[in-house]
Amino acid sequence: MNTSTSYAADSSAGRAPSWLAGFKADYEAVFVEGWSPYLGIVLLLVVIAGLMISGLFWGVFGGLKLWGDWFNNAIGLGPALGLPETLEGPLLHRMSLMDITLLLGAFCAALLSRQFRISRPPRLEYIWAALGGCFMGLGATLAGGCTTGGFFTPALHSSPAAWAMWAGLLLGAAIGLKLLLWTLEHIEWGMQAPPTLSMPAGLVSIYPWLGLGIVLAILAWAANWYYSGNQRLAVRGIVILSGFAIGFIMQRSRLCFARAFREPFMTAEGEMTKAVMLGLALGIPIAALLFKGKLIDPYIAIPPRFWLGSLSGGAVFGIGMVFAGGCASGSLWRMAEGHVKLWVAVFFFAWSGSIASALMHRSGLSVSEMTLEEIEATQLGYQAYFPVALGGWGWALVASAVLLLFWYALVRYNESTEKFTLL
Repeated sequence: MNTSTSYAADSSAGRAPSWLAGFKADYEAVFVEGWSPYLGIVLLLVVIAGLMISGLFWGVFGGLKLWGDWFNNAIGLGPALGLPETLEGPLLHRMSLMDITLLLGAFCAALLSRQFRISRPPRLEYIWAALGGCFMGLGATLAGGCTTGGFFTPALHSSPAAWAMWAGLLLGAAIGLKLLLWTLEHIEWGMQAPPTLSMPAGLVSIYPWLGLGIVLAILAWAANWYYSGNQRLAVRGIVILSGFAIGFIMQRSRLCFARAFREPFMTAEGEMTKAVMLGLALGIPIAALLFKGKLIDPYIAIPPRFWLGSLSGGAVFGIGMVFAGGCASGSLWRMAEGHVKLWVAVFFFAWSGSIASALMHRSGLSVSEMTLEEIEATQLGYQAYFPVALGGWGWALVASAVLLLFWYALVRYNESTEKFTLL
């Protein structure tokens, strides 16, 4: 049968021609089928490395706190909290812009995969979301960052503060899960989930075109700022592309730090945990090379919280992320999919983070001082850095490797025995 006859046969049968079906299959493989979390973490590292080469780093909590500051000023609480009357704009504040573009990246990915829909939780979970968000706001304030800015990024920057928060997150996730299980066993009110709102079929059919429109708009926005001739806007142009890419990657691969700490205690499943370990195993030596090349100052992403603030903040944050159903970055990309519970959690996360930060600053707990070694210190800790603490990069890399191997051994043992599973 010749080509024209084959095409006619396909058309008469109501099917797309074979060459078009091939394009559709590739689209489905990239934009609809889920990515491996291992692929996701490697792609995330590529974006983070690009940020670091530009002298930047990935953070989330600082942007959310700014949103909370804006809200507190709007409702008149700003003066009582000691917040500035004039705040930086959400689109110019670097972390706020990264959070906004992360949302847009995840929303775009949800549209391209036709996965966006409004999902409403049972009524009780609104209370969990508010409670969890408040705990996350307090925990991030104590630790100087969330699972991103208090754990993952400082770990890449070879800070023991990250591992102090890691210990707190493990403790908090275990406590939070036990508390959550208790509520499930003793509370029956508000457990009936409402149906997911169905989106009109005509709207769903154009989701991919809307997603493509967002991609083009992001590229135009980033290019406009990058080539504006204004150095500050040029840096923000890099942030726009980076935040968008991070949101897209996390949605496609379902990357979530909350799952990495929670799932071993729930189901003994450790795939997400091992993906995070892979990211650190690859990222720490790459970051070390960038630090040695003086492309970025490692201290800009190390919170002055080792060890008290990191440990206590991690425990509080760990409890909160279990009830909220996600960490900071995970909550943002799930918001973009239409999960109403996470909108509530992020609102209370931002609001409580603003209040807690303001109160702690006024109390003097989080006020930074410069030590003789030119590092920041607070009453909750100081900027700890493995190469300085251990006398060089050799022992610093060994320390990170030992901690990663220890974490891997715990997770691998639990996958085989379920000794640490709480369900």
